[in-house]
Amino acid sequence: MSTRTLDPPLLRLRWSDLKVLTKSGITLMIVVSTAVGFLLAATEPQPWWLWFHTLLGTALVSAGSSGLNQVVERDLDSRMRRTAQRPIPAGRVHPDLALAVSVVLAILGIVELVLMVNPLAAFLAGATLAGYVFIYTPLKRLSSLSTIVGAVPGAVPPMIGWAAVRGEIGAGALALFALLFFWQMPHFLAIAWMYREDYARGGFPMLSVDDPDGLRTARQAVLYCAALVPVSLLPSSLGLVGVAYLVGALVLGVFYFWASLQFAFDRSVAKAKRLMLVSVIYQPLILAVLVIDRLV
Repeated sequence: MSTRTLDPPLLRLRWSDLKVLTKSGITLMIVVSTAVGFLLAATEPQPWWLWFHTLLGTALVSAGSSGLNQVVERDLDSRMRRTAQRPIPAGRVHPDLALAVSVVLAILGIVELVLMVNPLAAFLAGATLAGYVFIYTPLKRLSSLSTIVGAVPGAVPPMIGWAAVRGEIGAGALALFALLFFWQMPHFLAIAWMYREDYARGGFPMLSVDDPDGLRTARQAVLYCAALVPVSLLPSSLGLVGVAYLVGALVLGVFYFWASLQFAFDRSVAKAKRLMLVSVIYQPLILAVLVIDRLV
């Protein structure tokens, strides 16, 4: 850390800035997906404290990872309109303070999982942090393949919930991982097309930056959506859930696939935004259908 004296305003971390630094919305969805993995792994009622410590530890690691990502990318964030007003590039929070807060959150989360859950859950959370901060974040400056790499940490949380209950990674955990992995890709591709000029300005070699007509970006979105449909049926084929989920997954998958086809035929920002919105709707709905089918 820097040894120079920090300006008093930068020593304060407002609640609104903390929520942005820790990406509270994304952290919430990570906690939800972890809870779904926990629920599907449980064949009998689990103690409340195991639920609590699993979700708290995962949330802390996720929050710390998001903060570390923003510390590393602060210079690039300042070049892009969509990220320039984040706390660090906007000058509201000093990088040293953000680094300290993020490291403390991440360490607390991993310790929480080690002591109160089990080593495997802690390892998965730590691997997610390492993959996101030390592999995905620097790779974003080098290759469009970073999109695929970045989808891996985002798909691990259900495995943490599963491991918390069973102490192992089974076929069910891998099915949930695959579901979230394939869901993320069209979501990322739509955002990349919407903000391709911003990414170019920031120096990120996204696929959309070197794709003038958007054909390759749209083609990949369609292929990932097509693959998601059969992948989303795996929880049912493994016996984790029943027919209600099977029908719900098919309906949601077709809806998502149709949105990707519309983007492929009309590669406009409007259609990319629609695909992004459909992806945002798809994730909580597919998780809700999983939970409802499991509980009912």
